[in-house]
Amino acid sequence: MTIDELISRLEEYRDSLGGDAEVRLMTQQAWPFENEIRGLASGEEIHGSDDDQDEAEDAVVFLVEGGQRGYGSKHAWAVAY
Repeated sequence: MTIDELISRLEEYRDSLGGDAEVRLMTQQAWPFENEIRGLASGEEIHGSDDDQDEAEDAVVFLVEGGQRGYGSKHAWAVAY
């Protein structure tokens, strides 16, 4: 997923759920968990000034997991696109 695709999907949900809807991260399809999102980090921020690092790896944005909120739903993978 690209930044533009993520923004587009989030804008769709903002229109239907409102801008105050919480965003969480669903992980582990076989045994799902709901997690808070702690924040964002880019590959460039993570790798710093490591000149040996592949530039393509710098052009990645990571959603960083926060605390676990509880069990999730396997159905999330069926409806995600």
